[in-house]
Amino acid sequence: MNDTVSIGSSPRRIRQNNIVAALQTIYAHRSLSRADLARKLGMNRSSSGEIVAELTEGGFVQESDESGKQRLEPSRAGRPGIMLELVPDAAFFVGIEIGVEHISAAVVDLSAEVRACRKMAFDTPSSTVEAAVAQGVELIVSAMAKGMIGRCKGLGISAPAHIRPDGIVTLAPIIGWREVSLKEIGRSAFLAAVPAAVPIAVENDANAFAIGDSYRHGVSGVTLFLLMETGVGGGIMIDGKLFRGGHGLAGEIGHTLVPGSGGQKFEQLIGREVLIRQYREAIGRKHVDLQEFLGDVHDRVPAAVNIAETWSRHLAYALLQACRLLDPDRIVLGGSVASLYPMVAARVAVHMSEGQSIPFPMPEIVVDDDAEFGSAFGAACMLHQRFLSLESEEFGSEDGAPVQSATS
Repeated sequence: MNDTVSIGSSPRRIRQNNIVAALQTIYAHRSLSRADLARKLGMNRSSSGEIVAELTEGGFVQESDESGKQRLEPSRAGRPGIMLELVPDAAFFVGIEIGVEHISAAVVDLSAEVRACRKMAFDTPSSTVEAAVAQGVELIVSAMAKGMIGRCKGLGISAPAHIRPDGIVTLAPIIGWREVSLKEIGRSAFLAAVPAAVPIAVENDANAFAIGDSYRHGVSGVTLFLLMETGVGGGIMIDGKLFRGGHGLAGEIGHTLVPGSGGQKFEQLIGREVLIRQYREAIGRKHVDLQEFLGDVHDRVPAAVNIAETWSRHLAYALLQACRLLDPDRIVLGGSVASLYPMVAARVAVHMSEGQSIPFPMPEIVVDDDAEFGSAFGAACMLHQRFLSLESEEFGSEDGAPVQSATS
């Protein structure tokens, strides 16, 4: 049995690698015996036991029996085997999505399970960046218990924007942002609400959505993610890795011009606002919202069905172009508008079939499990992923120092 890192590594680095590897392995399998963990880490039982003892003392790992019941006393003959699992409440991660007309937020625990989520209407284009971020922070912090706030280990923010690796928004035409440091604004807003410094990450909303769905389900092959709100953003996962393209704009199908549409982009044909506007005009009412429209499509109200049919044709055309360029195995739809797809899925399939003369293979098309919170969930998952990696400061203490307690 050999250690999991190179011989040339420092003792501190070896320790950090082994701790992180143990956490990643337990997270991936949800529950493991000590013997299985040692085997998967490529370590002997004694070395693995030292890592487990450190993580248990730190409050990140606990023992339970095979039924999932936490172990409270020593095992006895005939009782279920003892398993290792993460302590969900040991760490929490916040994700905030700032959209055009809404802000959504979610909190996930160390098991990456959603523990709180909130959504509110918000007119982002008429607000400052600082006000929008502060509102998002206030929205979710107010939903967190004191213990959750004290064990918060990271904040992720997503927005419909092109964002550089250093956290600078270079361009966000749909909300009017340009050359703003979203990462630093997020840091300041969080410090104002919670007097503790945590890692901050920012990401394009569709990419965050792709990360979140992939984190929940795991992906292989090529998957196209479409986040459909007022705008339509796209993200691409290839064998579980986000494909950004040459300038970080891969997947932005919403900005593609549609032939014969009078110069309109896809997002102007299948986004939230066009559906609401068309339906208001069709029925002569000014205050119809998306949920009323979706309800009328479900109830087969003719005006709503006609608009849904046009939407399905535009969506089919957009997906066909993406299929010929990417040949995805799977397409995942998210955002509030994704709720329309199940009601018109058969029509989309017909239009896609009619749109190609050669019967190319068709991808599976699904709606994300929690489409409206997908981007916020993904933003939180980015920090969860960072925590369980060598980037985490949590397990990089000096040689021999114990893992910091999750409750300290």
